Amino acid sequence: MAAPREFDAIVVGAGLAGMVAAAEIADAGRTVLLLEREGEQDLGAQAWWSFGGLFMIDTPEQRRLRIRDSLELARQDWMGSAAFSRPEDHWPRRWAEAYLQFAAGEKRAWLHQMGHRLFPVVGWAERGDGKADGHGNSVPRFHITWGTGPGVVEPFARRIAQHREAGRIHLATRHAVTELISENGRIAGVRGEVLAADETERGIASNREVTGTFEHRAPAVLTATGGIGGNAQLVQSLWPDHLGTMPEDFVHGVPASVDGAAMQLAAAAGARWINADRMWHYTEGVRNWDPVWRGHGIRILPGPSSLWVDARGRRLPAPAYPGFDTTSTLRLLRATGYDHSWFVLTRKIIEKEFALSGSEQNPDLTGRDWKQVAGRVKPGAPGPVQSFLDHGEDFLQATTVPDLVEQMNALAGEDLVDATDLERIIRARDAEIANPFSKDSQVTAIHGARRYLGDKLIRTASPHRLLDPKAGPLIAVRLHVLLRKTLGGLETDLGGRVQRAGPDGGEVLPGLYAAGEASGFGGGGVHGNNALEGTFLGGCLFSGREAGRAIAADLRWEIPFHRLSQVRERGCRRSRTGIYEHAATMEAERADIYPLPTSRATARV
Repeated sequence: MAAPREFDAIVVGAGLAGMVAAAEIADAGRTVLLLEREGEQDLGAQAWWSFGGLFMIDTPEQRRLRIRDSLELARQDWMGSAAFSRPEDHWPRRWAEAYLQFAAGEKRAWLHQMGHRLFPVVGWAERGDGKADGHGNSVPRFHITWGTGPGVVEPFARRIAQHREAGRIHLATRHAVTELISENGRIAGVRGEVLAADETERGIASNREVTGTFEHRAPAVLTATGGIGGNAQLVQSLWPDHLGTMPEDFVHGVPASVDGAAMQLAAAAGARWINADRMWHYTEGVRNWDPVWRGHGIRILPGPSSLWVDARGRRLPAPAYPGFDTTSTLRLLRATGYDHSWFVLTRKIIEKEFALSGSEQNPDLTGRDWKQVAGRVKPGAPGPVQSFLDHGEDFLQATTVPDLVEQMNALAGEDLVDATDLERIIRARDAEIANPFSKDSQVTAIHGARRYLGDKLIRTASPHRLLDPKAGPLIAVRLHVLLRKTLGGLETDLGGRVQRAGPDGGEVLPGLYAAGEASGFGGGGVHGNNALEGTFLGGCLFSGREAGRAIAADLRWEIPFHRLSQVRERGCRRSRTGIYEHAATMEAERADIYPLPTSRATARV
């Protein structure tokens, strides 16, 4: 075993939340051990692979596009989507309010001063269930990072590099934590295995060859290891009844390393894991023709025009339209008895409306290349989309409905879709296109989308008949459920302090903190039952920042770890939390929004 070392704080997981937390702790002059099971090439984890969308409220980008947003409207959308309903939602509600204030306040400026920049067109994700006080975004709020996921990670990678050079952060890669050390009712450090070096490219499964062990101690241990989306067995064990049965045929939106192991370790050490049955899985996944990880799927970010039908070719009802209501669509599709569904569209629609989630699927935005970006408004499909048309097994093309249906049934391996029925549905939809108004709610939504300049420019095709030869050929895209996020997590207060499970529930588990997806992006489930999109990366940023700052503040009153034996020798009493009595006055936890839990015991030393 490597010789034990002592640090002021240990951060487990070098994804976005862990990087933010480590940087904040080091900014306060503290020493941080940043542990990562994968190699240094995976720094940033899932955030690096992301599209880089950030939920923000009433920004200059919105105002330039004549979007009238406000904290009040965003709160209505968030609470209508979350539908908090459980006693366990106490801290998630508090986190939701704090995050909304952050997104409407300093979020943009905080990122901007670190060099982060935004693409000027704001996207409109999760357009909702059709009710003003229900699920969905009333206005476009999906702010795309100029540089996509890597552009989100870069500012914090720079901060980490500076602290490493100064000796305040020690990054230890290929270190897999297998145990949280519990002593005297608190978490006092970590033990684990050192894995063999592995230089596989980012996202590719690495080896699990053990070459040694380690043990490190610190007054504060933060877990920021992501969720469970790469662990199909764990997802299945937690799959909620209201979504029916978990599909047998699905694709993965995250690598196998996103396995929930650290969350399970925390629960075994006494942490409270809440809302574990709340999940976020997409219904517009396609198999990656050039996969990086096992079962690699890509999510289509669709505009509103594609006709969505189930495996038997039956049109989905409102609000199950492309980009409107993810969870209700998943629930509806799981009731059909089949694991796949279809988009039916035209070449004209796919050229204008299909975007693919992921930094690698958007080389123009990721590479900050304005010349390539300008190509999005020109005729023709974006390069990555064209590659899926050319090579993707889920993409089919034909000039007639019967020919298209023949291919659909061949791909499904069963004659599920009737060509006559599907053509009747398409013709009925096409009959609604002749006027600028319609009784078809999806057609009405298309007209409404084009009233927003951002959608009209690059996200919504002009209304046209699907059977118009000039718009063809016809395209069918087979869609799979894509496993992605858990919306529940380790319960935390507003400083990221993990709560204790069991009869002592409602009290802090001293020494343990959580951030990012491991904490349900804050509190154990800040999104409630539904998410508004653009909120996952933002949740990592905010929960990592708040946990890091809380650790730095708590450490000001924490007995230095190396002095514990001296304290005991003098016979001084020490609280279960290790916090001095006057810690309760610590900046009033940034006013009333961030109070210390009243249950935290204090004692003089």
